Amino acid sequence: MTIAILTLILIGYVLIANEHLTHINKATIALFAAVLGWILYVCMGTDFVLKMHGDEYSMWPAIPGLSQSLNVKQFIADNIFLRYGAQLGAIALYLLATMNIVSVLQSNGCFNFIADWARVRSSKHLLWILVGFTFIISANLDNLTTTVLMLIIMRKLVSQSRWRMFIGSAIVIAANSGGAFTVIGDVTSLVVWGKGAVTPTNFSAALILPALVATIIPTALIARSLPEHIDLIRPATRYRGDSLFLNRWQRIALTVVGIGGLWFIPTFHRITLLPPFLGALCVLGVLWVLDELFNHHRIKSDQPLEASSERRFQYMTLQTIMYFVGVFLCVALLIETGVMQTISTWCDEWIHNIYIMSIAMGAISAVLDNIALVLTAINIYPVADSISALPSFLSPEYSQAFLLNGQYWHLIIYSGCIAGCLLPIGNVSGYALMKAEDVSNTWYMRHIMPKVFLGWMVGLAVYFAIDLWLR
Repeated sequence: MTIAILTLILIGYVLIANEHLTHINKATIALFAAVLGWILYVCMGTDFVLKMHGDEYSMWPAIPGLSQSLNVKQFIADNIFLRYGAQLGAIALYLLATMNIVSVLQSNGCFNFIADWARVRSSKHLLWILVGFTFIISANLDNLTTTVLMLIIMRKLVSQSRWRMFIGSAIVIAANSGGAFTVIGDVTSLVVWGKGAVTPTNFSAALILPALVATIIPTALIARSLPEHIDLIRPATRYRGDSLFLNRWQRIALTVVGIGGLWFIPTFHRITLLPPFLGALCVLGVLWVLDELFNHHRIKSDQPLEASSERRFQYMTLQTIMYFVGVFLCVALLIETGVMQTISTWCDEWIHNIYIMSIAMGAISAVLDNIALVLTAINIYPVADSISALPSFLSPEYSQAFLLNGQYWHLIIYSGCIAGCLLPIGNVSGYALMKAEDVSNTWYMRHIMPKVFLGWMVGLAVYFAIDLWLR
């Protein structure tokens, strides 16, 4: 049954990677593979439970009158699936909260200043302004939300499709790089933080320079492909008294509460020890109160309560959450069937180098989806409390990579986020670009992939140099 479940998940990963060919939504594939896999797991639950949770099951009080098969199913529901469900629910609620925070900010025109600042004559200045804001915003929000938001802003500025393809590619790179250096900037780093493998300050300090390098190098090379000037779309003329959006200070207040509140979430978690999604819900609650107060005059009038925005913004984010749910449950299956344990043993014996492992994982994530690959790589190893808790045949220097704030957790997130941009099919942000600007894999490989690869390698060298210097 382990082989059947593993085969099912591998087929799912292949179909996910070929979504642009099959035109089957990757969220649908991930959810179907997860549900079917857990059904197969329950069918052979006794063998898996005795193998992975023998001691725990022997201490569990069986329900009188039920057969062993039913008792095992009850044990799986109460002690295995419920644990993964709690972890999954916490992350999904966090993503839903941040999605609504961005929705409130966007509906009130809080991001309009980016388009105003980017209306410059130089195409290179426009590129760096959009990339800079993308990098900063993605450190607080998930990559897809940031990418879709910045692509909407870009489409309001640039009319020519050819130049939007280059600028949009730079936005995707910046969104993934910016999300890679904070624990709240990417769904995979959020999982690593939730797993207890990293602390927010150490994680950001270790990856901010490599992430900056991985953004600056491709952006500088992309800027050379742009002409000196790009024709910009003229902004719509606003008539006197048009109060669709709030005034400047109200928008600033909402932005400070929304974006600034997200920065406070790690501190909230450290002080209260409550899950991060509660901090995000707290920020969303305060933001909604301010939104109601600032828009009370519009609530009682016939003015629209929400500024017109593209529905794809919310649809694609919800789609990503459902996709993450499916992938997370698939990874949980790999853990509970013992596949992860086998993979970790093989990596220890035959690779035994975290840099090679991260490069290999990054290269594969360019073809397969980086969320699926990174979540798999994260769960190959547990977070070790001490070197003595790891297998004795591992060297002490190598074992340190799997401790709290170990290099393995940094490199997996960095390579997954950056190398996932080698192809647009390797990350959800790139796929959003493919749909929005009709970017093909062939065009991307010719114009963007070499630039991303150079930035990834140089950033990896920067991390290695810093790590070597700090030892």
